[in-house]
Amino acid sequence: DEIHERDRFSDFMLAIIRDALPFCPHVRLILMSATMDSERFSQYFGGCPVIQVPGFTYPVKTFYLEDVLSFLHSMEDNHLNPADVSGNEENVELDEECMSSLDEYLNLALSYDEFDPLLELISSQPVEKIYNYQHPLTGVSPLMVFAGKGRVDDVCMLLSFGADCSFEAKDGSTALDWAERENQVEVSNILKKHMHKNAFKSADEQELLDKYLASVDPELIDSVLIERLLRKICADSVEGAILVFLPGWDDINRIREKLLICPYFCDSKRFIILSLHSLIPSIEQKKVFKRPPTGVRKIILSTNIAETAITIDDVVFVIDSGRMKEKSYDPYNNVSTLLSSWVSKANARQREGRAGRCQPGICYHLFSKTRAAALPDHQVKLLDANCKIMDFLEKTLDPPVPEAIRIAIVVLRDIGALTHDENLTELGEKLGALPVHPSVSKMLLFAILMNCLDPALTFACVADYRDPFVLPMAPEERKKAAMAKAELSSLYGGCSDQFIVIAAFDCWKRAKDKGLENQFCSRFFVSSGTMNMLHGMRKQLESELLKNGFIPDDLSICSLNAQDPGILRAVLTAGTYPMVGRMLPPLKNAKRTVVETASRAKASLHHHSSNFKLSFNRSIGGALIMYDEITRGEGRMYIKSCTVVGPYPLLLIATEMAVAPSNDNEIESDEDFETSDSEGEDMEMTASDKKGDKIMSSPENTVSIVIDRWLTFEATALDVAQIYCLRERLTAAILFKFKSTTNPVRLSLGYQL
Repeated sequence: DEIHERDRFSDFMLAIIRDALPFCPHVRLILMSATMDSERFSQYFGGCPVIQVPGFTYPVKTFYLEDVLSFLHSMEDNHLNPADVSGNEENVELDEECMSSLDEYLNLALSYDEFDPLLELISSQPVEKIYNYQHPLTGVSPLMVFAGKGRVDDVCMLLSFGADCSFEAKDGSTALDWAERENQVEVSNILKKHMHKNAFKSADEQELLDKYLASVDPELIDSVLIERLLRKICADSVEGAILVFLPGWDDINRIREKLLICPYFCDSKRFIILSLHSLIPSIEQKKVFKRPPTGVRKIILSTNIAETAITIDDVVFVIDSGRMKEKSYDPYNNVSTLLSSWVSKANARQREGRAGRCQPGICYHLFSKTRAAALPDHQVKLLDANCKIMDFLEKTLDPPVPEAIRIAIVVLRDIGALTHDENLTELGEKLGALPVHPSVSKMLLFAILMNCLDPALTFACVADYRDPFVLPMAPEERKKAAMAKAELSSLYGGCSDQFIVIAAFDCWKRAKDKGLENQFCSRFFVSSGTMNMLHGMRKQLESELLKNGFIPDDLSICSLNAQDPGILRAVLTAGTYPMVGRMLPPLKNAKRTVVETASRAKASLHHHSSNFKLSFNRSIGGALIMYDEITRGEGRMYIKSCTVVGPYPLLLIATEMAVAPSNDNEIESDEDFETSDSEGEDMEMTASDKKGDKIMSSPENTVSIVIDRWLTFEATALDVAQIYCLRERLTAAILFKFKSTTNPVRLSLGYQL
């Protein structure tokens, strides 16, 4: 069901099932959706039959940007009337019985002057597809019949409904031609006057639209226009909730604050302004379903979460900004992108339908009719890059671009899951047995070796699902939420978004065991539902590790170092590598530091990160951070979750480590390591020549260590030799654990660990 909501899992399933169906003739596959591209799915399955099941929605009148600008231009006119609210639904589908009746009633009116059946049908269902209906053989419409018969009142009624005068019959004649042909002078004058008025109206609308688009960027959300439209709806109607679709949290928050300080909307006795977003507390989300008291208007500011997931039964008006936030993957820059984009026609139809779920309604699309016609039919998401081989991916409905597949293979090779000829290694088979990202699987195995499994399980589940914190609405509550996060951060030494989540889960579990779950969630702004989901995921992951022999029945011995921040940072580094960044000191005129990555990309710390304040610390330059992903937002790249780490975990886990002569002849006595400003690629990358032998000959000599050809540290030759030995021992221990999951690590290796 809901097959249009595609992701990599559903696409992989479809590819596998399509291959299996010829060998399983008894199996029947049914794909269902109210808005899917049925022809495309039918072709994918070899031209399989399509069954249309008619459903019922109430009629919804639709307006576009030029309509909105027009009636906002003349604020004194009421743009709503009973016909608008009860009819004019463009999406009502006529069934065979209705079309057969219309054909019969048109013939009766035209040939026998029996008008009552046709008038009764139109009056009972004044929707566009009925009053603009054309006979399939002759092309005759109700307006043409009434115009030719001189039925003045009936012609005026159809024009008030919105009947189109420009429609042509099969012989090319219009309603005006029918009136003039039958010498119906009064009807002719009415039609001419109506057409003249509409021509001027269209020209005026186009002029307003051109002026508006010349002064406003249509890619951005116009909060002024939305506020004016909300006022107009409230002035022209008595009741009915208003649902406003916006791209993301920033737009919701900005418009909400704008409305709350507006003298018109700030009166809580007249208006309730609510936000609907996946990250706000569930108690706040539930408020959108409650009907307000009589005389109070409910205004809901929502993301596309309200498109299909929920039904708010008192919504009569929908304002569609036409924009949505969509997360995708940019394979050419190896970053996730979270950008506002135009919705598809399917999204727009879903949004319209929110106004007609339980009663007739009205939808205002804040984009032009021209834009509406150019929208893509469906939103097609690029598959994630966590793929295996090209042959399989080419079978999917929308294969990833080759560059995305190439980068995925590089990642899997880097963590040791694939060989160079794209075969699974022993490690790859072990990683594939766990239902998480391969990098996270490797981190879990590393955590087992380090006796630090419990926090690693939490981090793995959060990485696969979401963090549990909610976004409070009031400014005072936001300050309390920030203080609560700071308190949790201190439990593991601070400077880590990931540690905050781990601390929150540990504290939540203890509170739940004492029956204090609700109090904890309220104080620390945590979602109880998300925590319980993470709790269930952890149990599933534990059982998978146990089933595959990675852990013993007694889990307590796997978490002896769970409270050690140093080991925990090493485990986290193992799970996020090679996502490492170096904080650069701010430039002369800049206020904030930036993070440089191995590809020399520059990113900022997101203001939601607990490490955001580090951005303003000028002495922080050179610090290392591990992050989960870089996201490109509106005009910038940022890191939302990160942890500050020291050099040791990176030196032990990095793919490549080389030694070069130090730039300094002496090393300061109080420094074992320091971050160098030197660029790694400007140095000699090997220690095998005579000069390398010379600098390594004395234990006290200062040398430079270059990690992955870009990060440079200073150390003594003795330190470097010990690190090399430890790296080899660590690799040997991990390989031993992979090959012999049930046997304990040998004593010598265990000592090194």
